[in-house]
Amino acid sequence: MKYSIIIPTLNEEKLLPGLLESLSDPVLKIKYDFEVIVSDNGSSDSTLEIAREYSDQVLCREDGQARSISACRSKGAQHACGSILLFINADVRIDIEKILSMVEEKFVPSDYVAMTCPIKCVPELENFKDKWFSTIVNSYYYFSNLIGLGIARGEFQLIRRHIYEAVGGYKEGMVVGEDYELFTRIRKHGRVWFSWDIMVYESPRRYRSWGYFRTVFVWLSTSMGPWFRKKPSYKDWEQIR
Repeated sequence: MKYSIIIPTLNEEKLLPGLLESLSDPVLKIKYDFEVIVSDNGSSDSTLEIAREYSDQVLCREDGQARSISACRSKGAQHACGSILLFINADVRIDIEKILSMVEEKFVPSDYVAMTCPIKCVPELENFKDKWFSTIVNSYYYFSNLIGLGIARGEFQLIRRHIYEAVGGYKEGMVVGEDYELFTRIRKHGRVWFSWDIMVYESPRRYRSWGYFRTVFVWLSTSMGPWFRKKPSYKDWEQIR
């Protein structure tokens, strides 16, 4: 098994089907040798039923386990068989064939230890403000990696398994900022590649609900927390569905 695609979920019945359907082509699964793992955080809707229909493994949170997205990501990695781990969120849209083709061609033979990419709003919901917003945010992530800080959003984090295990994986107690914090440790083991060759599209639900100013403020504080305060800036994360 070469790739393990790990998706943390919590009440994602609206958006999860589209993502999982795009990952269920048996020809592509054989061609690129990947598995799909859904790691759930205690969904009360039909998320688990949907996951069981399309994914290779469905992991459920057991009583007493940490209730956090970081714990879900970590559990998915523990059950993964792939030598390369790809963590994505349940509200994204990706072209898995284009992504893995590029990864095979450019990332696998390189000395990069991990990679990420630009994130944009799904095209049918994107407006002018969204385009401006994503340009600024993606530029920030690109230049942060260019100067060696190490940063990536949880919408797309691709990591060589031996590097993930060497740094100890995600900190399971973190309810937010676990994606940024992990990459600050990964960066100490090698270079992180921010690739403009691919694109991941996300639902705009959070910045539609919060607005751009609050979203940027929270993202900046959660990304800077691991650098300067050595701990997350928030103890809870609002669920928006």
